Amino acid sequence: MELCRLLGAFAGQLSVARDGGFRAVTIEYEGAAAQLNHTPLTAAALAGLLGPLMEGINMVNAPHAAREKGIGITEAVHDRPSEYQTLVRIAVTTDRDTRAVAGTLIAGARPRLVEIKGIPVEADFSRHMLYVTNEDKPGFIGRFGTTLAEAQVNIATFHLGRNAPGGDAICLVSVDEPVRPEVLEAVRGLPLVKQATPLSF
Repeated sequence: MELCRLLGAFAGQLSVARDGGFRAVTIEYEGAAAQLNHTPLTAAALAGLLGPLMEGINMVNAPHAAREKGIGITEAVHDRPSEYQTLVRIAVTTDRDTRAVAGTLIAGARPRLVEIKGIPVEADFSRHMLYVTNEDKPGFIGRFGTTLAEAQVNIATFHLGRNAPGGDAICLVSVDEPVRPEVLEAVRGLPLVKQATPLSF
């Protein structure tokens, strides 16, 4: 349930920051997750998803709130080979596109991100994070790190992924404190940056 809530919160914050909302959500369960009762899992995912949009959202009222907002909800269960013992994927459709995030449980209990927009990534959730999409070209990592260092932002973890050499890349960092507005604007102003979104969990 915590994995589903965190994945929903991740997808919800990205969608709201970029597109302002969403029209539909698909939640896929694989491996051990496919054998569980999906009702509370889906409710947890919806609570995380709607949190950035609405106050007072919880597992009890999230499914009703989603229906009230006209959000289409689809559940899918897959019985197919996977490199993970259990996997949950949440795909959110907005007026612009569809993007998905997937996660698993490490050591049986610790939620971890393993895929963002089809790009493999291995990252634990933390209280404060910064998500960046950029063009995969030389120089970005150095400029990005320098920008955070000059702003006295301490990086706890740093995760990278890309869909192809020279294509789209993602950068996900855990930081000790919420990203200040001026730091966010500085990151967004860097060459090659397409999107920069602060995340809180």
